[in-house]
Amino acid sequence: KGEKLYADQKCAICHSIGEKGNKKGPLDGVGAKLSADEIRQWLVDPKTMTEKTKAVRKPPMKSYATLAKDDVDALVAYMQSLKK
Repeated sequence: KGEKLYADQKCAICHSIGEKGNKKGPLDGVGAKLSADEIRQWLVDPKTMTEKTKAVRKPPMKSYATLAKDDVDALVAYMQSLKK
């Protein structure tokens, strides 16, 4: 479900997984680098996470706080599965 949401929300415009998407925002291995809570924070409060991590990528990530909790959970689970 998370993989489908990733596609439906057009995340590949700014991010890549494997050979697909924007290479400037690779998500390969994100599940090994960030905790589920950190990934959730990036999805629902990217402004705070950008400040916290001093991320400089432009444009800033948009918030997905309006997604249903189940959808956010599914995206988090999908991101957590990306270990390599």
